[in-house]
Amino acid sequence: MSSHTAFKELPIVNISKLFSSDLEDRKEVAKELGKAAREVGFLYITGHGIDKEKIAKLKDTTKKYFAQDYDTKMENYIGKSTNHSGYVPEGEEMFYGGKKDKKEAYDVNYDYTESKQIYPLLGPNQWPVMEGFKENVKEYYDSAMELGKVLLKGFALALDIDENSFDKFITTPPNQLRLIHYPANLDETNTQKGIGEHTDYECFTILLPTAPGLEVLNGNKEWIDAPLVEDAFVINIGDMLEVLSNGNFVATSHRVRKVKEERYAFPLFFTCDYETVIKPLDSIKPRFKDKKYDEVICGEHLYAQTIHTFTYLKNRLKNNEISLPESSKEIASYGKFKDM
Repeated sequence: MSSHTAFKELPIVNISKLFSSDLEDRKEVAKELGKAAREVGFLYITGHGIDKEKIAKLKDTTKKYFAQDYDTKMENYIGKSTNHSGYVPEGEEMFYGGKKDKKEAYDVNYDYTESKQIYPLLGPNQWPVMEGFKENVKEYYDSAMELGKVLLKGFALALDIDENSFDKFITTPPNQLRLIHYPANLDETNTQKGIGEHTDYECFTILLPTAPGLEVLNGNKEWIDAPLVEDAFVINIGDMLEVLSNGNFVATSHRVRKVKEERYAFPLFFTCDYETVIKPLDSIKPRFKDKKYDEVICGEHLYAQTIHTFTYLKNRLKNNEISLPESSKEIASYGKFKDM
């Protein structure tokens, strides 16, 4: 039986009171967050506080970047980076089932320059030589990161634990912001989806879309449309927060359908520090007594899933240039997909 309800639309939560100095205000919002996370695993948030000008600059910069020719974009091919950042051409990554997605992307990670790089997903970003790109994208990245920290406190309150319970896990998390471009697909014979069905690996995702296309799977196995809501972000629970919450929150399958209009999307995948052991928190009662979650090391799990998904890393693995982490699991074998 699915832990999801047969929802027909995504709930909308105004989170402005999460920024209040009054704990009761924050608990009021947390109650709504918890309900959405338990029953749907997806929601819209308004009152997020991110400046519209920052969002506008992000969109404008992204459009200019993807309007460049292929060879220029490939100068920053993701396979040239040390922390999995850079340009992702169409067909580079494939999700469950081995189908190619109809999209291109530029991936930006935590720009770790504090000391020598020791983890494959945590190091200096690869930035293109394009006026305003680094400044505008990083400005948005930093704002979304701060929003994520506030949301995580809200989710902690929703689980009836101290709102600072997760803080120790997010000192230098390898959070990833993806700038995604979905070209218009006007070929009636081409049924290629923008992104195939999947759940997100991380704790949760903060998504800024520019056009319709997102669909979410409900408890009746129906695909529910997630239309644009003005000045709102889409938030969805990922595998890791489902595990940390002992199944109280649910990671929800979603996809991007074939789009007939050009579409951009900006998901920030909010996760924990690389070495964090992801397992149900002892202080949280399990939602389902018969559902058990295996432990994984956060960064190793993310790296393994990335290896399974990206062509350049698959090739390096095949050529014995890299190896899978010892704690790694097969793709679609953790969190939401573990018992399917």
